[in-house]
Amino acid sequence: MSIDELRDKIDRIDDQILELLNKRAAVVVDVGKIKTKAKQELYVPSRERTIFERLSAHNPGPFPSDSIRKVFREIISASLSLEHPIIVVFLGPRATFTHVAAMQQFGHSAMLVPAKSIPSIFEEVSCKRAKYGVVPIENSNEGAVTHTLDMFLESPLQIISENYLEISHDLLSKSGKMSDIKTVYSHSQALAQCRRWLDDHLPEIPCIDVASTARAAQIASEDDTAAAVACGQATNLYGLQVVANKIEDHHDNYTRFLVIGENSPSSSGKDRTSLLFSFRDETGILSLMLEPFRRRGLNLMKIESRPVKGKMWEYMFFLDVEGHVEDVLLGDAINELKPYCSFLKILGSYPRSR
Repeated sequence: MSIDELRDKIDRIDDQILELLNKRAAVVVDVGKIKTKAKQELYVPSRERTIFERLSAHNPGPFPSDSIRKVFREIISASLSLEHPIIVVFLGPRATFTHVAAMQQFGHSAMLVPAKSIPSIFEEVSCKRAKYGVVPIENSNEGAVTHTLDMFLESPLQIISENYLEISHDLLSKSGKMSDIKTVYSHSQALAQCRRWLDDHLPEIPCIDVASTARAAQIASEDDTAAAVACGQATNLYGLQVVANKIEDHHDNYTRFLVIGENSPSSSGKDRTSLLFSFRDETGILSLMLEPFRRRGLNLMKIESRPVKGKMWEYMFFLDVEGHVEDVLLGDAINELKPYCSFLKILGSYPRSR
């Protein structure tokens, strides 16, 4: 077949895809009406994960399986926006890694709104000015994000989903030429994570710490001699060119993000539950409190301690355990734990992310 004939064939297939997309959207609208009438959540992360996994498992190729999630992420996002546009607040400004995580979780059709701080995100969702919030919780190299952990102490919000994002830094500038760079801007963590590369390739160039990688990109967009260490998505938002890709010193760097909302989802069969608790100080008490999980064969995925503000040498513990609070074994373990606790709070049960 000639190129023109093949292009005509592609056009006919595209028309079929368009017709099917509209049929799918019509069904989604009907589902949305039923959910609204029953006062059910429109966004169900476990259902989305099931869709992604089923389609990837049944993909015969040659369309790449890694791209299926991205394509259907946007299809689902656009379909949900037909009934009720979802307002999601994230730690801004735009082009931060939290912004990228929000886009990865909700797609481009959601109404993504930047906030200046993690407490502001919790406040926007608590006051119902936003339906969901996206916050960082831990980094594979740097550890826990303490501001997020502290907010869960008093907030009534629940964790409804999680998302992992690979953290990769690019060097960006207006011209894309290393010879034009006189100053490099970025967040202090990003500069530290790229220190070896910067010392090797720009040893005489001063590096200046700013509030965020996105702020660095803004500065670079306004100064022909400035460069920013930022994520690749900043190129389109700020009109920048890539000087060098993946300049971080360690490439196995991931940040885990949480989606917060009012209600945790029901069990999906592949869940994680997060707990927050404290206890009276006794010899061997921590070992005793972990025993209910060990005895039932429950997998503890994370435990993190935080000092209680205003109470010297007292600590709160954040614990992640495999399973859903509706599961009998996990529910029994938590009930056995309660008498030993001076404080216990279930932060949410939610689908585990890959």
